[in-house]
Amino acid sequence: MGCAVSIDTKKVQGHRAISYQSLGDLSVDATRCAEEGWVTIGNWSVGQIYHHLSVALHASMDGYGFKCFWPKRLIARTFFKKKFLTQGLPRGTRIPGKMKRLEPTDMPVHDALTQLASAIERYQANPKRAPHPILGKLTNEESDQFMLRHAELHMGFIVPARQ
Repeated sequence: MGCAVSIDTKKVQGHRAISYQSLGDLSVDATRCAEEGWVTIGNWSVGQIYHHLSVALHASMDGYGFKCFWPKRLIARTFFKKKFLTQGLPRGTRIPGKMKRLEPTDMPVHDALTQLASAIERYQANPKRAPHPILGKLTNEESDQFMLRHAELHMGFIVPARQ
């Protein structure tokens, strides 16, 4: 997926610093980016980012279909969980092979935005949360925080088109 030439997203300059307080904030930002014709500075298109966030929201309720190896889960829960939930996720992390179903599909921005809005609505209406494949069982508040940090990471690659 993505561009033919892969960009090292750890080194991308101009990543937007975003802080969402709610999924409503994400929805407003995503709508604005779609309506104003923003572009991406990473490997994925705007449509791919929206699709990926939609798939992740659905997986958080329906299950991811796998778990990472237990030592990795233990290390992540012990040393990284709080950081991921409060400070965000690192840029440049590749989707592991087991998580390929989370890879985005490229689609028109407005179709992907509709999917994202639907996923947000379903997530907000459904209190059931599946265990995260790396962080394990999360409370609903922790799941919300993870989803917001995850969205901040990806939405930060969407920037205003240069004039």
